[in-house]
Amino acid sequence: MSQNSPNADNDLQEVKQLGMWASITSLGYIFWLVGGMELVERIAYYGVKASAGLYAKAPESAGGLGISLSDYGIIISLWAIMQTFVPVFTGGMSDRVGYKETIFGSTIIKILGYLVMAFFPSFWGFLVGALLLAIGTGIFKPGIQGTLVLSTQRNNTSMAWGIFYQVVNIGGFLGPLVAVHMRQLSWDNVFFACAAIISLNFLFLLTYTEPGKAERLARNKQIQSGEVKQEALWRDAWHELKKPIVIYYMLVFAGFWFLFNALFDVLPIHISEWVDTSVIVTTLFGSEGTSNGILQFWLGLNNDGTKVMPEGMLNLNAGLIMTSCFIVAALTAKYRITTAMLIGCLLSILAFVFIGAFHTAWFIVLAIAMFSLGEMMISPKKNEFMGNIAPKGKKAMYLGFVMLPQGIGWGLEGYFGPKLYEIYASKELFSRDLLLERGMNAIDVSAIPQGEAFTTLVSFTGKAPNNSPNFCIIAIISAWRGISLPP
Repeated sequence: MSQNSPNADNDLQEVKQLGMWASITSLGYIFWLVGGMELVERIAYYGVKASAGLYAKAPESAGGLGISLSDYGIIISLWAIMQTFVPVFTGGMSDRVGYKETIFGSTIIKILGYLVMAFFPSFWGFLVGALLLAIGTGIFKPGIQGTLVLSTQRNNTSMAWGIFYQVVNIGGFLGPLVAVHMRQLSWDNVFFACAAIISLNFLFLLTYTEPGKAERLARNKQIQSGEVKQEALWRDAWHELKKPIVIYYMLVFAGFWFLFNALFDVLPIHISEWVDTSVIVTTLFGSEGTSNGILQFWLGLNNDGTKVMPEGMLNLNAGLIMTSCFIVAALTAKYRITTAMLIGCLLSILAFVFIGAFHTAWFIVLAIAMFSLGEMMISPKKNEFMGNIAPKGKKAMYLGFVMLPQGIGWGLEGYFGPKLYEIYASKELFSRDLLLERGMNAIDVSAIPQGEAFTTLVSFTGKAPNNSPNFCIIAIISAWRGISLPP
């Protein structure tokens, strides 16, 4: 049954999917083209997103913002709200104005966002850059995903969304690797590189042909002539949002997006501060690590090849998805969409229990792998679900609605995630408390630049930061329970 068939609109009935290879070969040129545009956009986006928390907490002396995690949480929360609520209206705009036009405009806005981040390394500069990036992403997504829906059929949508999500995660895998190596040169190189990468989408647009354009133009003529009445965009979007099935969707997925974004906003900081990733390198290559530049790049190692950088650890998520999502898509195509999403949610929750319970490197690896499997069962299906129930002429609008629960979940996580981590797990605050307990003057402690408290603690106490494994454990207990350390 064609995706454009009237019977396909608002259809909750499961449609028998083609086999894996039949589905892949049935996907046309436009599908692979928008996949390429999404790949480029995700490389640039995750180049910044995966390292944003590390950039925020890095001291100014190291080229970072040198701000508190609470301030970083404000940036992330506003970024989340802007990026996820904009598509509610720009999705409908894409349906009316044209997908090619909105993709072009969004790319310009995103380039501006990266350049603002590069040229204005401050709280306000990064905030403005993040908001521009959020607006650009919010305009970009509905046009790309609307194109995908119109270029596929109901009997190959499971595989189409699975492959598309796999392409997304190839970008999500390469982006952090770019950031790992660019930021070891200087932080502004990360933003310049991402601006250059996203510019490649202008080349893709030269060969892009919008599916369903003739129908859109014909409808616009009917509207202009008065034959068809068109509601105001906000009123039309509100009418669709009030439908019960859309409301249920929003409520269910808000919790998942809280977990998902904590993986990117908080976990890299947790790994940086508390997880000894050199254990992984030692297991794989021995105590001397590796000097192989190729391995250092693809595994996200530091330049010495002795430890895995936080972005490299997190990259396991994208790496697994980009290599195996089509397999999971083929397997889950045999089950109801809602069944696959429920199992995926349970796996994701269990993964975060592991992260909270264990801080050893290999357990973190296991938890990230578990979360990735759950994500592969959820994320492609949510888009497939919304694309299937969307009325004709409102595909991009409904795929814009997909961002709403992400906005709720990410908005709450963006504000509370970094703040809760700062209160209960931040090495910066623990170090300041310990300096006071060790006898440093309160005025001197408050004068320590943001992000440099731990190095000051190491110097003040004379204890080695890495060679005394119990030191961090005592610090945690002392700061959490208010126990004074012995002299």
